[in-house]
Amino acid sequence: MIDLTGRTVVVTGGNSGLGLGMAHGLGRAGASVAIWSRTASRNDAAVADLRAAGIDASSVACDTADEAGVEEAMARTLERHGKIDSLFANAGISDDAPFLDTSLEQWHHVMRTNLDGTFLCTRAVARHMVERGEGGSMVVVSSTISRYGGVGMAAYGTSKSGLVGLGRTLAVELARHKVRVNILIPGWTATAMNDYLRENEAFVRATTARTPARRWATPEEFHEVATFLAEPSLTFHTGNEVIVDGGYTVY
Repeated sequence: MIDLTGRTVVVTGGNSGLGLGMAHGLGRAGASVAIWSRTASRNDAAVADLRAAGIDASSVACDTADEAGVEEAMARTLERHGKIDSLFANAGISDDAPFLDTSLEQWHHVMRTNLDGTFLCTRAVARHMVERGEGGSMVVVSSTISRYGGVGMAAYGTSKSGLVGLGRTLAVELARHKVRVNILIPGWTATAMNDYLRENEAFVRATTARTPARRWATPEEFHEVATFLAEPSLTFHTGNEVIVDGGYTVY
């Protein structure tokens, strides 16, 4: 069992779905968890859920694509927890539309959250880690769509591909500061964000048939991979794409 006692982890978009699943895994391993996400009521519900499981949790209502909001979230988290040892840059949205009908407004909406927001959060936490001088770990959450195309997902797919490039670059630039940066690539996972996809039985059948595990994942199945990526003793593990997809990308 990985022991993260005494460590503080920020999970953006951590009030539901994959983010909340990872937050539970990190907390079960002993970490204190800080959730940064937009909706205060959902944050409060997630914190209550985590605390009911015996996890030290807090939250900040934060639009991760707003620079001032991220700086405020940093200040409030440091005031509450004193430090940040790991960041899971997980916040993301999808605004699916046929490519020919995708507006520039839709394109920018997705890029603002998925790319700008991840840039702002990783930059803020990296500055803290470098100044503190004790290193740390950051995880950029991408998607299997960064490797395969998807109908109606031009903006989402482009943003998730960009996150892979960002993660690789940060791994190289921050290594000398003992800050590890890895990229998590989840496969099809049942969350509220993709409820509309799971309502399409033909789509579910097609993606399940393409997955050797013959099913979609649940957020709970990311408990252990999150703790692994936050494990402080893995000092040589950086710049890696960790794929958790039931075999989807190799089949």
